[in-house]
Amino acid sequence: MWNLPNILTLLRIVLIPVFVVVFYLDSVWAPYAAAAVFGAAALTDWLDGYLARKWNQTSPLGAFLDPVADKLMVAVALVVLLQADPRILIALPVIVIIGREITVSALREWMAEIGARAAVAVSALGKIKTTAQMISIVILILRDSVFGPWTYGLGVVLLYVAALLTLWSMVLYLLSAWPSLSGRADRSNDSQQK
Repeated sequence: MWNLPNILTLLRIVLIPVFVVVFYLDSVWAPYAAAAVFGAAALTDWLDGYLARKWNQTSPLGAFLDPVADKLMVAVALVVLLQADPRILIALPVIVIIGREITVSALREWMAEIGARAAVAVSALGKIKTTAQMISIVILILRDSVFGPWTYGLGVVLLYVAALLTLWSMVLYLLSAWPSLSGRADRSNDSQQK
């Protein structure tokens, strides 16, 4: 249970309050430090999955904690960024991304209960969406600290790209689950048994 992938996942959860505290520090280096903390947490997201597969160290605890850590990390960062820039421009993609995470999590839980979890497994599109989210969040944390005001605009554009990919992947998940949601999977099984 206490293998390196699980420890990295727990580290990601521990880094969430560290990120929030550093983000709100009144210092010129705070954006850099907050971006570094978030970036380190995002890196553990990739690393724990890679190591778990490579070393065959998957576990029920890791399977539970990994998506929880991911969603907490992204949701907290987006809420903090929205609080720092409370405009509709930021609110729309934040609502879409957090709303999608809640919807897909509920869908996966329900599909697991009926034994059809594989129909809503993580896809390649989901990984691209996650990458776009992480990059956009790091850029938005930095604001115009690095290359000037245009950097923040780039972060906003990438956040909208992530939101669109989020909606697209949610639609694909819902389409995959639709036979079960509509009851067609049960009727199909009944007809096959007859």
